[in-house]
Amino acid sequence: MKKIGGLFLVSLLSGVITITAYKVLFETNGFQKKSVLTVAASNYNTNSGLSSQAVDFTEAADKAIHTVVHVKNVSYRTLSNPMLEFFYGYKGEKQQEQIGTGSGVIISEDGYIVTNNHVIKDASEIEITLNNKKSYKAKLIGTDSKMDIALLKIDSDEKLPYSTFADSDNAKVGEWVLAVGNPYNLTSTVTAGIVSAKARNLDTRGIQSFIQTDAAVNPGNSGGALVNTRGELIGINTMISSMTGSYVGYSFAIPSNIARKIIEDIMEFGNVQRGVLGVEGGELNSTASKELGIKETQGFYISKVSKNSGAEKSGLQKGDIIVKIDNQNISSYAELNGYINTKSPKDKVQLTYIRDSKTIIVPVTLSKNEFISADFKGLELENINSSDKKKFKIEDGVRIKEITNENLKPYYDELIGNIILSIDNNKAKDIETVSKILEKKDENQSVRIEMINKLGQIIRIII
Repeated sequence: MKKIGGLFLVSLLSGVITITAYKVLFETNGFQKKSVLTVAASNYNTNSGLSSQAVDFTEAADKAIHTVVHVKNVSYRTLSNPMLEFFYGYKGEKQQEQIGTGSGVIISEDGYIVTNNHVIKDASEIEITLNNKKSYKAKLIGTDSKMDIALLKIDSDEKLPYSTFADSDNAKVGEWVLAVGNPYNLTSTVTAGIVSAKARNLDTRGIQSFIQTDAAVNPGNSGGALVNTRGELIGINTMISSMTGSYVGYSFAIPSNIARKIIEDIMEFGNVQRGVLGVEGGELNSTASKELGIKETQGFYISKVSKNSGAEKSGLQKGDIIVKIDNQNISSYAELNGYINTKSPKDKVQLTYIRDSKTIIVPVTLSKNEFISADFKGLELENINSSDKKKFKIEDGVRIKEITNENLKPYYDELIGNIILSIDNNKAKDIETVSKILEKKDENQSVRIEMINKLGQIIRIII
């Protein structure tokens, strides 16, 4: 009887452990917010594609090609003849059709598609062609020009094959990957390579944490899929580095974690909710460390902490060196920026930093990007929102939020609320880029500012 009771107890405990393990592995693996996107099961840390044995790409290729689509962008340009206008007063204009092509990835069975923003920019019509040759008119749901992501939607009578998102943070250098797209209008093209580098900073407008691969990518591949050997999406192919415009050895993809976060925000909020730490600085190396008089040669050195930011509230100071966020080691700005770009305002991260040779761990609640401001020459600046961009037909700019400069106080009403477009001919894209521009300026150095006022007029001042 005791043996039966013991067996019963062992069986009961086994059942409880099994159920608990299931909940831990599967119920905590998806998004916290409601999503139509599918995230791969908890198999990111397997060594598929890393062994010395021959790798079979056929299964991954077969899964991926059915989820990658051809994107056709139709736009119209108005043409005029200035010579006819000048000599004969002829003002005839005609519309010229322009066609651009690229790729996209189906990410849900009901027809949501992710592609690059530059693939569909200025499109009057967007046409999607599936791998089975069926074509659909697509609706633009939303874009993020800073990260070069666009979300489209097609309506189909049938459930569509779609890509599953992998965790791009766990992609390994040397891991086999496939690039799937439509280069030169050649549909369903698959090329293989390895992950050459991660968190690659190319100093582009917004994306500063690319996955670099040597899988061949050419014009037309933009917006296509970069998948692992299980056929899971780890990136959106977006650009090549080439003097000729064609592939010469390396290509770059937006990590799937960043793309996924942007898509979720567009679906839920209609725009991208960016979380920021609220620090400025640069990555360390032996030269920078020697100039700063510190011994650490890896990490992100903080040169400034933004007012009212999560970093300031958590006690971070100038001179602190960030070496880890959550479980992500930080040795460069690209790694810092790439990880934060997967987070939202009010998300909390565990930040590890070094101060006076002591390692400190603190929780930091990320601020909303719009709340971070910059101050220069008595002008407090803030980012503009989507309604401002639409109203003034601009893509970038920062607004004058407050004026404390005594010399400018007499012009307060004329300047407050104006949107700065450029500083010394450098585009004022957002607070982050403006801060970098102003870092190189001396407070006593005059700067030329171009701005648009509340009436939509361009004005220029020197302060």
